[in-house]
Amino acid sequence: MNAKTMAPPDCSTVESIRLKVREQIDKTEHLVRLVPPDRVAWNPQWPGGSPDIGHLLGHLLECLAGFCAVLYAAFPEQLKGMVELRSLPVNHFCNPDEAELRIKVYAKHIEEGFEVCSDEDLRRMMPTLFADAESVMTLLLGNLEHLVNHKYQLFVYLKLLGVPVTTADLYCWRGGTGSQ
Repeated sequence: MNAKTMAPPDCSTVESIRLKVREQIDKTEHLVRLVPPDRVAWNPQWPGGSPDIGHLLGHLLECLAGFCAVLYAAFPEQLKGMVELRSLPVNHFCNPDEAELRIKVYAKHIEEGFEVCSDEDLRRMMPTLFADAESVMTLLLGNLEHLVNHKYQLFVYLKLLGVPVTTADLYCWRGGTGSQ
């Protein structure tokens, strides 16, 4: 783990969430860089269906766009620049180079969103498509869960392709030896 993602013991809740989101974005970007360019159309052919890697990369972009949507909904005046993100495609067939570039765009906007967010803002309730109201923190954590699940899906795909990935490609170790 690098110093950018290590939380000091007295950091705020919003800063702790920001650091965890940043860590997951970094690990996702790392896994995207490991995708063999000639295997982007590969699909594991699981019963019930499964997306190919290219569509999974496009869905990872949607996961990141979800953070931006929450932050923009919470802070529309401060984050006017996020409106332009709505025009970017997500859930489409995407190659690793495009995914990596777009991840950087979303990460920049997510960082800007966390800069205007306070611990008090995390408790604020907002209407959603799925419930009458949820807290900003619940919405951000839901998006984090979504990203982590699909990051793991990409990890499994890479494993199935024979790419030498380990748990160190998924997690940032916080001391000790950890199991790798």
